[in-house]
Amino acid sequence: MTDKLKGKTIVVTGASSGIGKGVARALAAEGATLVLAARRTHLLHALADELGDALPVTTNVGDPRDVENLARAALGRYGRIDAWINNAGVAAIGRFDEIPLDDHLRVIATNLGGTISGSHVAMKHFRRMQTGTLVNVAAMLGRTPAPYYGSFCASKYGVMGLCASLRQELRAHGEHDIRVCAVLPMATDTSFYDHAANYTGHALRPYPVTDADRVVRAIVDVVISPRDEVTVGAPAIAAAFAQQLAPRLTEGVTSVMTRELQMSQAPEAPHTAGNLHVPLEVGTGVSGSLRARLAAEDRVQGTSSQ
Repeated sequence: MTDKLKGKTIVVTGASSGIGKGVARALAAEGATLVLAARRTHLLHALADELGDALPVTTNVGDPRDVENLARAALGRYGRIDAWINNAGVAAIGRFDEIPLDDHLRVIATNLGGTISGSHVAMKHFRRMQTGTLVNVAAMLGRTPAPYYGSFCASKYGVMGLCASLRQELRAHGEHDIRVCAVLPMATDTSFYDHAANYTGHALRPYPVTDADRVVRAIVDVVISPRDEVTVGAPAIAAAFAQQLAPRLTEGVTSVMTRELQMSQAPEAPHTAGNLHVPLEVGTGVSGSLRARLAAEDRVQGTSSQ
């Protein structure tokens, strides 16, 4: 434990499960005071009770009024916000034209709209204080695109553009004590893929998969010691390098591999809108069952091929 976060007030969106829940626990262990935001009220209150002095605020980040209420609640209780982490995110996966348009727009409203809303209220407060750290959780798919993730890629490319633009504004005005950080993980073993809208016709099979704890630690570290961008894990670093060095080749290989893994090898599964429009009860922990499911499917496939 360091002393850098002791007494600091930090807002975490998407805190009811997955990375957000893990980050909240890790920040509390560092002595931070937490404001927890998500749609699932009962899970937020359970986490707040677990952490002690934490404020749960039911929030749909896709609604700017909810995000403004979140900021008011944080300031009303604690008087200041030292860091704001935009972590909430959703996905609709499948062939672009086979996903309902409403689902695509919900992805944009949550991932990009929610990040814009959170960044807006946070930056207004940080500029009044002339200090603060904004952490936007993007994704490697905001740097290295993949098929079947059209609106998700669009949202995360937007998050990366927002971060770069805000950093330029801060430099232009000499506001060096306000930091804007982007964290770029690859697919992570959380409940994210249990919650995702799936129109592929198959069980979701992302690759490679990163441990949730690794992403949690990267976010906590960037709050303690801010950096402009943090790419999580060796596969993500390799993907970013390949995309920069040979984009056409990289995208061609990604296209073929993703189609093979997702559309040819994956078991059949029904279409679902996931948690896009209504929160789901499944998936309440930090880590998920993704790796275990993939391993089980591989065993079945291996047995059937013998």
